[in-house]
Amino acid sequence: MSGHSKWSTIKHKKGKADAKKGKVFTKLIKEITIAARMGGGNVDNNPRLRLAIDNAKAENMPRDNIERAVKKGTGDLEGVNYEESSYEGYGPAGVAILIDVLTDNRNRTTANIRHTLHKYNGSMGESGCVSWMFNKKGLIQFDAEGVSEDDLIEIALDAGADDIVQQEDIFEVFTAPENFNDVKEAFDQKDFKYLSAEIAIIPQNTDKM
Repeated sequence: MSGHSKWSTIKHKKGKADAKKGKVFTKLIKEITIAARMGGGNVDNNPRLRLAIDNAKAENMPRDNIERAVKKGTGDLEGVNYEESSYEGYGPAGVAILIDVLTDNRNRTTANIRHTLHKYNGSMGESGCVSWMFNKKGLIQFDAEGVSEDDLIEIALDAGADDIVQQEDIFEVFTAPENFNDVKEAFDQKDFKYLSAEIAIIPQNTDKM
């Protein structure tokens, strides 16, 4: 007989899956909390919170977890206070790096990022040194094999999207940040299943040197 039981194998796989899900939940909870703090707990008036909750539901996060995260953000529950912070710098060969984080300790985070950049032959830069090379856009990605390109274009244009780009087997729909929720809801109403939907920081130039 094998020295490893089926039970042990399943238990090991489940443990890895639970750990991965725990990391995803932690990230989502932080985003919900800070979105609620910055824009309030009403999703009708807070597009960022609506997106964060939609992403949490997509990952099957329990409703109680979502509600607690919102209440922490609005101050109805005590908890760790997270704040947004941005860092700019350079990686190997002068590659521009823009880092957005949620942190409960800005000083510690700054020191950790500076150490990591130096460790890999990079450096921390001054505010504004690379941010001009990036644009904030809404980004919705679809599996090219799972959608009709004509229907995708029609819905995106009618909803106010800026552009559609195909990257190999992925369609990328770009929007202005203020139009993101309208475009996303248009796809939701047509039951179009996307791979991801987020407000993203897009580099203006991705060409290799």
